[in-house]
Amino acid sequence: MPSLIDIRRRIRSVRNTQQITRAMKMVSAAKLRRAQDRVIASRPYGAALRGLLADVAGAAASDERVATQPLLARRPEQRVQLVLITSDKGLAGAFNSNLIKAAQRFAAEHQPAATDFVLIGRKGRDFFRKRGVPITGEHLGMAKVQYEDAEAIGRKLIERFRNEEIDAVYVLYNEFKSVMAQKTTLAQVLPMELPKQTEAVDFIFETSPLEMLASLLPRYVESELYRALLESAAAEHAARMTAMDAATSNASDMIDDLTLYMNRVRQASITKEIIEVVSGAAAAE
Repeated sequence: MPSLIDIRRRIRSVRNTQQITRAMKMVSAAKLRRAQDRVIASRPYGAALRGLLADVAGAAASDERVATQPLLARRPEQRVQLVLITSDKGLAGAFNSNLIKAAQRFAAEHQPAATDFVLIGRKGRDFFRKRGVPITGEHLGMAKVQYEDAEAIGRKLIERFRNEEIDAVYVLYNEFKSVMAQKTTLAQVLPMELPKQTEAVDFIFETSPLEMLASLLPRYVESELYRALLESAAAEHAARMTAMDAATSNASDMIDDLTLYMNRVRQASITKEIIEVVSGAAAAE
């Protein structure tokens, strides 16, 4: 049976841990608010860009040269590029483990095609670097997502696709749904699937629709990567806040259990001492 000193030491240790988890929860809640605002602000831009791309694609549909656009070329998938977006830090529940399992499942399902990895985030990088998978890019320290980061990654992917070094590009990330829910999402970025035009609109283009399409396609790829990074950042803070809230609650339960156990041990010790005193007094008589 542990002594009262050991139990008190353990209660003190759990209480200190609880203070840390509570502070981490508050920090993640503050960061989540900002990340969520950025995600919400980016969605109208993405929807407007998809609508514009659909209108331009509809206007250029009659041009036979549309099929020759490099970013629309479909080839047998012999070499696939997977962009995996994880976090740099842990303590976020199953946020990273679900993504890593999904990435392994993706590579297995696309065999015998070779899968190259672009790893965004330290957790995914550390995991796959130890397993010797082909890594064509590593990006760390991207907690504060900037459009320039997505632009640089997108340009490299577009260049590899145009040079036929890869035949398809997929992005795997956690999409932010709510504070309690994040959805592991796999999206194909290249070759692009042009959005369908929902309404027939008669536009007058000063520049030819084909030229506009050629300039919009790379921007669309970059915006999709940027949106995935924003969604992942918000989902990470939500997952960490939820995990730290659960850890804080579990620490409270553990403190209550240990306190009850300590009182029982102390009561047993007092009872034992009383019995020893009474027995000694009875023996002296």
